[in-house]
Amino acid sequence: MDDAVAPGWTRAAAPDGTGFIRAGSGAPVLFIHGVGMNATIWQPQTQRMADRFDLIAIDMLGHGRSPLPPQEPELADYAAQAIRLLDHLGLDKVSVVGHSMGALVAQELALLAPKRIRRVVSLNAVFRRPPDLAQAVLERAAALTGHGDAAGVAETIARWFGDPVPAELTAAAGKAAAALSEVDPEGYARTYRLFARADGDHAERLQTLAMPALFITGSEDKNSSPAMSAAMARLAPHGRCTVLAGQRHMMAVAAPDLTSRCIAEFLNEGESLEQGAAADASFDSGEFRRALGSFLTGVTIVTTIGAEGEPRGFTANSFTSVSLDPPLVLVCIAHKALGHPVFATSKSFAINILNETQKAASGIFASKAADKFASVDWRPGKTGSPVLDGSVATFDCDLERLVEAGDHSILIGRVRDFQHNSSQPLGYCRGAYITPGLSQEALAAAQPGTDVGAILENGGRILFLETPDGFLELPRGRGLGSASDGKSLNGLLAAKAIEAQLGFLFAVWDDAGNPSRTHVYYRGTFGVPASSDRGIRLIDIDAIDGSKIADPAIRSMLTRYVRECTEDAFGVYVGNEVEGEVRPLARTAALNTGDQG
Repeated sequence: MDDAVAPGWTRAAAPDGTGFIRAGSGAPVLFIHGVGMNATIWQPQTQRMADRFDLIAIDMLGHGRSPLPPQEPELADYAAQAIRLLDHLGLDKVSVVGHSMGALVAQELALLAPKRIRRVVSLNAVFRRPPDLAQAVLERAAALTGHGDAAGVAETIARWFGDPVPAELTAAAGKAAAALSEVDPEGYARTYRLFARADGDHAERLQTLAMPALFITGSEDKNSSPAMSAAMARLAPHGRCTVLAGQRHMMAVAAPDLTSRCIAEFLNEGESLEQGAAADASFDSGEFRRALGSFLTGVTIVTTIGAEGEPRGFTANSFTSVSLDPPLVLVCIAHKALGHPVFATSKSFAINILNETQKAASGIFASKAADKFASVDWRPGKTGSPVLDGSVATFDCDLERLVEAGDHSILIGRVRDFQHNSSQPLGYCRGAYITPGLSQEALAAAQPGTDVGAILENGGRILFLETPDGFLELPRGRGLGSASDGKSLNGLLAAKAIEAQLGFLFAVWDDAGNPSRTHVYYRGTFGVPASSDRGIRLIDIDAIDGSKIADPAIRSMLTRYVRECTEDAFGVYVGNEVEGEVRPLARTAALNTGDQG
């Protein structure tokens, strides 16, 4: 493998004997491999990045064509080798990408010669290994004799790729195994012994890393774990962590497209990086908005009095409790909102949490209507801000602080007065209004094909429909519909002569494989049918767990239903059939605190 140079590579050696290969043109990037590899391991990155970058891959000391390191080397020895190569090539400043041991060298290079490094990328780097892992690595290092070890190669490949190696990774594993088999045993042993003890060398120095730094690892890399990359990113002043789902230690060769794209996007961000504000060309703002819309929130109208004494207001679902002592809440308003100048300069405001009958008011206050307050009844609150009649709760606040955050301003209010009642709140999720109780209008506005079903209970029994093959299903249909629509839930219930009363929302989820398909299930009650000759089965709640229910998502939902019946504490599930969260229904006697929508 050491002699196999990919098309486009130029192999050469520096005056000190350091071997390297070079390809491409553009901004220079130095690649540093891990223990047991050599420069050619970066061939996948060459194929994908040479059209935009001048790529230089070094043979680390003791590897490839480079000379041996000192008997007891330090990271500075490998960093000095890299600096000599840059001097030989006449490169004043480069970005550096290192993998595993090479990532430690890349960090050392950036710390020793910060003016020479634009950006640093640490792939699968180690940092402060936990005791059991540290002991295992030290034992492997102590067992090295400086002679070839075929069994050791097999064990390393198993750690890196899995045992057995998945079929799709056979080629990548073969490439890594070839490099391990060809490495100078003494060079490997000296370097690995340093690698085994150098995981904490930068613990007190990463805080001084002057340039943007990206720490990438795979979610399945147990030896260079996501926690390690996150810890390093937290210490580095301009650090960022990225975890690639499903990847292990050798992701640069196992998933070259994904890994190369992450590296290239980071390197392309430019010379200057304001922490947390880098522009990512792959970031889909529309998809981000849809993801935010998955959070089930309440709906509020925020009000104040303008400079001319006129009432002003806007609709928001970005309401959050902040503190009980002192009593603080917050709400957000977009910079582009017409009312932003008024609210940003006001001394007070009120937050009105809407009830399920106030959807029309929500729409009006979200519009540019000339006189929004003509459509609602209101009165001045303690601060003078308008308090809307019929609201589930109101919080009349003095403006405690205005915080600028991106394209919004955060209004933090100190609550001077509040009121609440037991009416049902209005909710909002995925672009539609919902309520904890039945919201026919929200369901009617849902996307075509929404699966609407019900958990119907009577006297401790749940109503199921039996399929021809003997499985049990909950009643469901395409949308809520009407009795005349046979494909809808109401149409199915009418055809079965089931008199049902739908009540609280119980679960909302999307198919993980088909996000456009949504499932909505309600709790409800039913009158016992005169007969069960229509495939109707009534199952005791305690017997549900042992019933034949084919759909795993329905089984999981019913398991939660049984538990919450026992606890008499129900919530609303929002997510998909694989993962999500249960949002407890607020008790009318207390205000929930924490991260609320």
